[in-house]
Amino acid sequence: MFKNTTILVTGGTGSFGKKFISNILENFNPKKIIIFSRDELKQSEMQNDKLYIKHKKKIRFFIGDIRDYERLNMSFENVDIVVHAAALKQVEAAEYNPFEFIKTNILGAQNVIRAAHANNVKKIIALSTDKASSPINLYGATKLCSDKLFIAANNVGGKKISKFSVVRYGNVLGSRGSVIPFFLNYPLEKPLPITDLNMTRFSITLHQSVNFVIERLGSMLGGELYIPKIPSYRTRDIAKAMRPKDKIKVVGIRPGEKIHEEMISLEEAFYAYELKSFYVVLPKILYLKKNYLPYMKKKYGLIKKCSENFSYNSKDNKTFLSVYEIRKLLKNNKKDIIIN
Repeated sequence: MFKNTTILVTGGTGSFGKKFISNILENFNPKKIIIFSRDELKQSEMQNDKLYIKHKKKIRFFIGDIRDYERLNMSFENVDIVVHAAALKQVEAAEYNPFEFIKTNILGAQNVIRAAHANNVKKIIALSTDKASSPINLYGATKLCSDKLFIAANNVGGKKISKFSVVRYGNVLGSRGSVIPFFLNYPLEKPLPITDLNMTRFSITLHQSVNFVIERLGSMLGGELYIPKIPSYRTRDIAKAMRPKDKIKVVGIRPGEKIHEEMISLEEAFYAYELKSFYVVLPKILYLKKNYLPYMKKKYGLIKKCSENFSYNSKDNKTFLSVYEIRKLLKNNKKDIIIN
């Protein structure tokens, strides 16, 4: 799939981008990888990394912002595959700076779509979030708009060959702004603040998220919203796993926060199918759906239509991580945890 292809990653200096690019360089043989981001310091640090020095003939760095269509369009020339990972993501910051999030997460997404069509990019996968399902905060609302834009981008006819799909998954274990780095940096002498004793979240490792995107790039037809089957955890169990002897203090949920996260809403379930290791929500426009089911049955075998009252949420999830399993995951993924 990646042999002799040119791949561009927006937000390529972020944690997902770096892990994805490293995986491609180590396991596949691409013609070129373009790292598109606005952070010149992170780009400089990546250029000095041993892996990137080893593959420097295949790496190109573009400083730019997805808000800037002209720059984005220039970087998409002769690109075969785009992974769109660039986004503003902090929930509280979105509530205080709403239009900045709209400009990046919505208008920036539209710029990616325009540039992909203009340059006949073959495959584009956009990364989403569980907060885009039945959103209650602005960040989630902007990502839902982004999801809709990428799915609808497949409606463009004529000579356009670009295929767009979306991958939606939960909290990446140890990612910036998540509870794990927060607990790591919290003063030892103070009780750990827990927003709600019943709060649950989905969990996926950085390695798992990268592999899932790679797999979907290999199977996508365009128009699908993919959701991996991943475990849930209770936030109080994270505290027990990390600092078992510490006291906890319930402080209440923050603005824009849910007690439980959701990845497939009741409305989306009408178009959702269950496979062995993931779910797929098909596009609502019927003429786009005609080839999906025969293709999925041939490729994956057993598929099951989700019931109309189905909701894939972290509370009712069939799989929950125990304190021991959380502790083991933290140990095995230590290098991917952001500590500042």
